[in-house]
Amino acid sequence: MLYIIGLGLNEKGISNGGIEAIRKCKKIYLENYTVEFPYSVKTLEKVIRKKIISLDRVEVESERLVKEAKKNNIALLVYGCPLFATTHMSLILDAKKSKVKTQVIYSASVFDAIAGTGLQLYKFGKITSMPKWENHFNPDSFLEFVEGNKKINAHSLILIDIGLSCKDALNELEISCKKRGFDLDNLIICSSLGTSKAEIFYGDINKLRKKCKKVSHLFCFIIPSKMHFLEKEAVERFEV
Repeated sequence: MLYIIGLGLNEKGISNGGIEAIRKCKKIYLENYTVEFPYSVKTLEKVIRKKIISLDRVEVESERLVKEAKKNNIALLVYGCPLFATTHMSLILDAKKSKVKTQVIYSASVFDAIAGTGLQLYKFGKITSMPKWENHFNPDSFLEFVEGNKKINAHSLILIDIGLSCKDALNELEISCKKRGFDLDNLIICSSLGTSKAEIFYGDINKLRKKCKKVSHLFCFIIPSKMHFLEKEAVERFEV
């Protein structure tokens, strides 16, 4: 059996069902490449009371987990929701082809936690991600999703690539908006949601830059579209 278990947003976010499944497993693996964890592997090991083996993308996408799950119960731990990334659905499909049983155990994701901004979740459009720019490679295609969402009055969630600081991410966003002629008003920064260090800031880019020191590497942007008056009132609690 291959268990794919969501860890939630903090070290205590894993469900009782997740803990029970882990107890049945011979080996516990951790997917470590889609997010920067707000806590250490050692902290998580204390919670689950088992040794954890970290895996990179190549190892998760290889046949390793499926082969091991043919003989033993093993678990793959994933930060947030276990199926937020397409990689993990591919793993389930590979397991099915090899006649390996799988069980997904869910937990909270950033998409649950952004409800704390006051924006209504059903009014969000397509999710996009902002990559870290490299020399001579400055992709801004993520903004196409934002533009599409705006046309239907949907809010936009922008996930931020690992290693991209708040300051650099704001710069990338501003440059991309100017390049595409996109009229950017206020936006929201959500930092370390679901943890004791959670922060939410709302305002224009210049004001938000002053808050970057308080933003951890685990953050995302939200570009609100047309807001209901209750949404606007809720969001303005975080105005800087």
